[in-house]
Amino acid sequence: MALVTLRDESSHGYVLLERLTQFGFEKINPGTLYRTLRQLEKEGLCKSEWEHSNGGGGPACRVYSITNSGEAYLASWAKECKKYQQVLDSFSLVYTACR
Repeated sequence: MALVTLRDESSHGYVLLERLTQFGFEKINPGTLYRTLRQLEKEGLCKSEWEHSNGGGGPACRVYSITNSGEAYLASWAKECKKYQQVLDSFSLVYTACR
């Protein structure tokens, strides 16, 4: 879900935490998200850059964005999810018809 969120817009990790609630996640452990982001970065699916605050008073923060490889992975994953959704829909139709 992090990649789908980054596809819309590059983001700080804490903003990603907030945006992931759109997918129905009530509470995500920040450590889990940052480990996932590091793994995605290691796999070349996202990248991060340090962003310094405009006034120089605040700490630098990482901004994450999706890479071309991440876009390709996401497209492939979405295609597979669509196939899986068709299987679930077929199951639901058969199950309902058997009642």
